[in-house]
Amino acid sequence: MRLSLPVRVFCREGAGEEWTEQTRLEDVTPFGASFRLRRPIDVGRLVHLHMPMPRQLRCFDHIEDQYRVWALVRRVTMAGETERGEQLFSFGVAFVGKHPPASYQADPQTRYEIAADPTDQTLWRAGEQKRAFVESRETRLTLPVDVVVEVLDERGMVAQSEQTVTENISRRGAAVFTSLKVERGRFVRLRSARFSLSVLAIVRRTRKGEDNIERLHLEFVDRQWPLEILE
Repeated sequence: MRLSLPVRVFCREGAGEEWTEQTRLEDVTPFGASFRLRRPIDVGRLVHLHMPMPRQLRCFDHIEDQYRVWALVRRVTMAGETERGEQLFSFGVAFVGKHPPASYQADPQTRYEIAADPTDQTLWRAGEQKRAFVESRETRLTLPVDVVVEVLDERGMVAQSEQTVTENISRRGAAVFTSLKVERGRFVRLRSARFSLSVLAIVRRTRKGEDNIERLHLEFVDRQWPLEILE
Protein backbone atom coordinates (compact mmCIF):
# COMPACT_ATOMS: atom_id res chain seq x y z
CA MET A 1 0.00 0.00 0.00
CA ARG A 2 1.48 3.34 -1.03
CA LEU A 3 1.19 5.62 2.02
CA SER A 4 3.21 8.79 2.54
CA LEU A 5 3.06 8.65 6.34
CA PRO A 6 5.60 10.41 8.58
CA VAL A 7 8.02 8.01 10.25
CA ARG A 8 10.81 8.55 12.76
CA VAL A 9 13.76 6.20 12.32
CA PHE A 10 15.97 5.50 15.33
CA CYS A 11 19.33 3.77 14.91
CA ARG A 12 22.06 2.85 17.41
CA GLU A 13 25.53 2.71 15.88
CA GLY A 14 27.19 1.52 19.10
CA ALA A 15 27.57 2.34 22.78
CA GLY A 16 26.65 6.00 23.17
CA GLU A 17 26.23 6.48 19.40
CA GLU A 18 22.69 6.90 18.17
CA TRP A 19 20.69 9.09 15.84
CA THR A 20 17.17 9.70 14.60
CA GLU A 21 15.88 11.00 11.29
CA GLN A 22 12.37 12.04 10.33
CA THR A 23 11.18 10.96 6.89
CA ARG A 24 8.07 9.60 5.14
CA LEU A 25 7.07 6.11 4.12
CA GLU A 26 6.92 5.31 0.42
CA ASP A 27 4.89 2.14 0.85
CA VAL A 28 3.95 -0.23 3.67
CA THR A 29 2.46 -3.67 4.38
CA PRO A 30 1.73 -5.35 7.73
CA PHE A 31 5.19 -6.96 7.46
CA GLY A 32 7.47 -4.22 6.13
CA ALA A 33 7.96 -0.82 4.55
CA SER A 34 10.20 1.32 2.38
CA PHE A 35 11.46 4.88 2.91
CA ARG A 36 14.38 7.19 2.15
CA LEU A 37 17.02 8.61 4.46
CA ARG A 38 20.05 10.87 4.19
CA ARG A 39 22.13 8.42 6.26
CA PRO A 40 23.30 5.02 5.04
CA ILE A 41 22.55 1.91 7.13
CA ASP A 42 24.11 -1.49 6.55
CA VAL A 43 21.94 -4.43 5.48
CA GLY A 44 21.33 -6.62 8.53
CA ARG A 45 21.06 -3.76 11.03
CA LEU A 46 18.02 -3.18 13.26
CA VAL A 47 16.21 0.17 13.39
CA HIS A 48 13.24 1.30 15.50
CA LEU A 49 10.34 2.97 13.69
CA HIS A 50 7.67 5.29 15.15
CA MET A 51 4.74 6.06 12.85
CA PRO A 52 0.94 6.61 12.82
CA MET A 53 0.36 3.26 11.07
CA PRO A 54 -3.25 2.42 10.07
CA ARG A 55 -4.60 0.08 12.75
CA GLN A 56 -5.79 -2.50 10.23
CA LEU A 57 -2.16 -3.00 9.16
CA ARG A 58 -0.77 -3.47 12.68
CA CYS A 59 0.13 -6.74 14.34
CA PHE A 60 0.11 -5.27 17.89
CA ASP A 61 -0.55 -1.97 19.76
CA HIS A 62 -3.84 -1.46 17.92
CA ILE A 63 -5.08 1.25 20.29
CA GLU A 64 -1.86 3.30 20.51
CA ASP A 65 -1.50 6.53 18.55
CA GLN A 66 1.99 5.59 17.38
CA TYR A 67 3.06 2.19 16.08
CA ARG A 68 6.54 1.40 17.43
CA VAL A 69 8.10 -1.55 15.67
CA TRP A 70 11.62 -2.92 15.23
CA ALA A 71 12.64 -3.47 11.63
CA LEU A 72 15.48 -5.28 9.88
CA VAL A 73 17.20 -3.55 6.95
CA ARG A 74 16.94 -5.94 3.98
CA ARG A 75 17.77 -3.62 1.07
CA VAL A 76 19.60 -0.34 0.51
CA THR A 77 20.13 1.52 -2.77
CA MET A 78 21.30 4.99 -3.70
CA ALA A 79 18.34 7.22 -4.56
CA GLY A 80 19.73 10.45 -5.98
CA GLU A 81 20.74 13.61 -4.14
CA THR A 82 19.05 16.49 -2.36
CA GLU A 83 19.28 20.06 -3.63
CA ARG A 84 22.20 20.54 -1.21
CA GLY A 85 24.11 17.63 -2.70
CA GLU A 86 23.36 15.15 0.09
CA GLN A 87 23.17 11.55 -1.02
CA LEU A 88 19.78 9.92 -0.46
CA PHE A 89 19.36 6.21 0.29
CA SER A 90 16.28 4.05 -0.26
CA PHE A 91 15.61 1.27 2.25
CA GLY A 92 13.41 -1.79 2.37
CA VAL A 93 12.84 -3.13 5.88
CA ALA A 94 11.08 -6.16 7.40
CA PHE A 95 9.13 -5.70 10.63
CA VAL A 96 10.44 -8.11 13.30
CA GLY A 97 8.45 -7.24 16.40
CA LYS A 98 7.69 -5.02 19.37
CA HIS A 99 11.00 -5.81 21.08
CA PRO A 100 14.52 -6.34 19.70
CA PRO A 101 16.44 -9.60 20.21
CA ALA A 102 18.32 -9.87 23.51
CA SER A 103 21.66 -9.82 21.67
CA TYR A 104 20.85 -6.34 20.34
CA GLN A 105 20.77 -4.95 23.87
CA ALA A 106 24.27 -6.30 24.48
CA ASP A 107 25.66 -5.16 21.12
CA PRO A 108 23.57 -2.87 18.87
CA GLN A 109 26.05 -3.44 16.01
CA THR A 110 25.00 -7.10 15.75
CA ARG A 111 23.88 -8.04 12.23
CA TYR A 112 20.74 -10.10 11.70
CA GLU A 113 19.03 -12.09 9.00
CA ILE A 114 15.55 -13.51 8.55
CA ALA A 115 15.16 -16.71 10.58
CA ALA A 116 11.45 -17.39 9.94
CA ASP A 117 8.74 -16.09 7.60
CA PRO A 118 5.75 -14.14 8.91
CA THR A 119 2.32 -15.68 9.48
CA ASP A 120 -1.12 -14.17 10.00
CA GLN A 121 -0.33 -13.81 13.71
CA THR A 122 3.42 -13.04 13.73
CA LEU A 123 5.97 -10.83 11.99
CA TRP A 124 9.29 -11.84 10.46
CA ARG A 125 11.65 -13.38 13.03
CA ALA A 126 15.26 -12.15 13.11
CA GLY A 127 18.26 -14.28 14.02
CA GLU A 128 21.91 -13.35 14.27
CA GLN A 129 23.89 -13.66 11.07
CA LYS A 130 25.62 -17.01 11.12
CA ARG A 131 29.00 -15.63 10.13
CA ALA A 132 30.78 -12.36 9.71
CA PHE A 133 31.86 -11.00 6.34
CA VAL A 134 34.31 -13.23 4.50
CA GLU A 135 36.05 -12.61 1.21
CA SER A 136 33.95 -13.89 -1.67
CA ARG A 137 35.19 -17.02 -3.40
CA GLU A 138 33.58 -16.07 -6.70
CA THR A 139 35.54 -14.90 -9.73
CA ARG A 140 37.83 -12.07 -8.72
CA LEU A 141 39.70 -10.32 -11.51
CA THR A 142 43.15 -8.89 -10.81
CA LEU A 143 42.66 -5.70 -12.79
CA PRO A 144 43.67 -2.05 -12.21
CA VAL A 145 40.30 -0.38 -12.84
CA ASP A 146 40.39 3.42 -12.53
CA VAL A 147 37.90 4.50 -9.85
CA VAL A 148 37.14 7.35 -7.49
CA VAL A 149 36.58 6.44 -3.83
CA GLU A 150 34.26 8.87 -2.03
CA VAL A 151 33.96 8.46 1.73
CA LEU A 152 30.47 9.46 2.93
CA ASP A 153 29.83 11.17 6.25
CA GLU A 154 26.78 10.81 8.49
CA ARG A 155 24.81 13.27 6.30
CA GLY A 156 25.52 11.42 3.07
CA MET A 157 28.00 14.11 1.98
CA VAL A 158 31.42 13.35 0.53
CA ALA A 159 33.93 13.82 3.37
CA GLN A 160 37.02 12.53 1.55
CA SER A 161 37.78 11.33 -1.96
CA GLU A 162 40.67 10.15 -4.08
CA GLN A 163 41.40 8.84 -7.54
CA THR A 164 42.82 5.34 -7.35
CA VAL A 165 42.72 1.89 -8.94
CA THR A 166 41.48 -1.50 -7.88
CA GLU A 167 43.86 -4.29 -6.96
CA ASN A 168 41.15 -6.82 -7.77
CA ILE A 169 37.42 -6.77 -8.35
CA SER A 170 34.45 -9.16 -8.42
CA ARG A 171 30.72 -8.73 -8.83
CA ARG A 172 30.25 -8.35 -5.07
CA GLY A 173 33.31 -6.43 -3.95
CA ALA A 174 36.77 -5.07 -4.62
CA ALA A 175 40.10 -4.28 -3.05
CA VAL A 176 41.34 -0.78 -3.84
CA PHE A 177 44.62 0.95 -3.10
CA THR A 178 44.23 3.98 -0.85
CA SER A 179 46.08 6.72 0.97
CA LEU A 180 42.98 7.63 2.97
CA LYS A 181 42.42 6.76 6.61
CA VAL A 182 39.05 5.01 6.55
CA GLU A 183 37.85 2.83 9.39
CA ARG A 184 36.03 -0.45 9.01
CA GLY A 185 32.26 -0.06 8.69
CA ARG A 186 32.31 3.27 6.81
CA PHE A 187 30.26 3.70 3.68
CA VAL A 188 31.94 4.75 0.45
CA ARG A 189 30.77 5.43 -3.08
CA LEU A 190 32.89 3.86 -5.80
CA ARG A 191 32.60 5.71 -9.11
CA SER A 192 33.93 4.87 -12.54
CA ALA A 193 33.76 7.68 -15.12
CA ARG A 194 34.87 5.30 -17.87
CA PHE A 195 31.95 2.93 -17.32
CA SER A 196 29.45 5.56 -16.05
CA LEU A 197 28.96 3.45 -12.94
CA SER A 198 28.43 4.34 -9.28
CA VAL A 199 28.23 1.67 -6.56
CA LEU A 200 27.55 2.01 -2.83
CA ALA A 201 29.97 -0.06 -0.74
CA ILE A 202 30.96 -0.64 2.86
CA VAL A 203 34.52 -1.02 4.14
CA ARG A 204 34.76 -4.53 5.58
CA ARG A 205 38.47 -4.43 6.41
CA THR A 206 41.72 -2.63 5.68
CA ARG A 207 45.07 -4.23 4.93
CA LYS A 208 48.62 -3.03 4.33
CA GLY A 209 50.43 -5.09 1.69
CA GLU A 210 54.09 -6.04 1.47
CA ASP A 211 54.55 -2.90 -0.65
CA ASN A 212 53.48 -0.87 2.43
CA ILE A 213 50.37 0.45 0.63
CA GLU A 214 46.97 0.29 2.31
CA ARG A 215 44.04 -1.50 0.70
CA LEU A 216 40.34 -1.08 1.38
CA HIS A 217 38.37 -4.30 1.07
CA LEU A 218 34.90 -3.28 -0.05
CA GLU A 219 31.60 -5.13 -0.19
CA PHE A 220 29.15 -3.72 -2.72
CA VAL A 221 25.82 -2.98 -1.06
CA ASP A 222 23.25 -1.69 -3.52
CA ARG A 223 24.23 -3.48 -6.73
CA GLN A 224 26.74 -5.83 -8.28
CA TRP A 225 29.59 -4.76 -10.53
CA PRO A 226 28.99 -6.04 -14.08
CA LEU A 227 32.22 -7.86 -14.85
CA GLU A 228 31.31 -8.22 -18.51
CA ILE A 229 32.07 -4.54 -19.11
CA LEU A 230 35.68 -5.21 -18.11
CA GLU A 231 36.25 -7.93 -20.69
